[in-house]
Amino acid sequence: MNPRHATSNDIPALVSLINSAYRVEDFFINGDRINAEDVASRIAAPHACFLVVDGAADELVGAVYVDVAGSRGHFALLSVDPFLQRRGVGRALIVAAEDHCRAAGCQTLDLEVVNLRSDLPDYYTALGFEAVGTAPFPDSRKLSRDAHLVLMTKALASASRDQSS
Repeated sequence: MNPRHATSNDIPALVSLINSAYRVEDFFINGDRINAEDVASRIAAPHACFLVVDGAADELVGAVYVDVAGSRGHFALLSVDPFLQRRGVGRALIVAAEDHCRAAGCQTLDLEVVNLRSDLPDYYTALGFEAVGTAPFPDSRKLSRDAHLVLMTKALASASRDQSS
């Protein structure tokens, strides 16, 4: 798996992939997770990108949004085709996000998960992230039940230290 940077040509496939992957949240989210305008604005944002993985037929099978602000990296919208989950695509995208942020000089990598996705904090803790707080859900109008975000962070080792261990 070789993640690449998404382009504006990938917008329809990104919208489809992300909304498909996030159907698991239908028990508390009303409607789609993202739309073409949101994806386009994220692609156009400075210091940010979508990293994507292409499948055998050149369709997108995974994506993650990554942005950098100073020494902090952040990723969101980690999405894997539901038929290909639990096959390492998500983990490869997280590693690519870490590498991208490390190359940009980031010392930490942040993410947030919805508290109602009880499996996610343990998954990210096993990858070295720790919960550091909570925040309100960004668009409470989309919620069908109360929810908040769990903020998580991870220190990024330098590339030279990673290679020596």
